[in-house]
Amino acid sequence: MAKHNEEFKLLVVQRYTEGQLGYRSLANQYGLDHATIRRWVKSYEQHGLHGLQKKFSRYSAEFKLSVLQRMRQEDLSARQAIALFDIRGGVGVVRGWESQYHKGGFQALEPKARGRPTKMPTAEPPKPPLPVTEKSSLEQLLQENEYLRAEVAYLKKLRALRQSKEQAAQKKRD
Repeated sequence: MAKHNEEFKLLVVQRYTEGQLGYRSLANQYGLDHATIRRWVKSYEQHGLHGLQKKFSRYSAEFKLSVLQRMRQEDLSARQAIALFDIRGGVGVVRGWESQYHKGGFQALEPKARGRPTKMPTAEPPKPPLPVTEKSSLEQLLQENEYLRAEVAYLKKLRALRQSKEQAAQKKRD
C-alpha cells in the first residue's frame, strides 16, 4: 500500500475540485485507485486539510458504537461514515465494526491487546508454606513418609533381584 504525503493528496484533490477531471481519469493519470481519490476528496470536503493528514488512532468502543448508531439513524453508508467521522483505513474498518457488534455486542467492540503475547507468564509470588499445626496433618505426613520409604525399599529389592538374575544368566553363557 503506497503512502502519499499531504502535498500530493492536496494536489490531486485540487485537480478534482477544478472540475476538469473526474475520479477515474485522475486515478489513471496518477496510478491510483479511483476510490482512494474519492475518499481523499470527501475527507477534504468534510475536514479540510486536517482530513488529508496522517492519523494514527485507536478508537474506543463508545466511539465505534456511536458511529454505528449514527449510521443506522441517518441511513449512512460506510463510506459516508468514514468521511463524516474522519476514520482512516477505509470502509472495511466500519464494516468490521458492524460485524463485530452483530456477533458479540458492545463487548466485541472493545480494543484488543496488540502485539505478541509475552513468552513468560507473570510470576506469582511464592506462597508461604502452610504451618503444620494440626495433629491430623502431621499424622498424614508421617503416613505418607512411611509409604514412600516402603516403596523405595521395594524398588531397591526389585532392582537387586533383576541384577542377580542377569548375572546368573551371564555366568551360564560364559
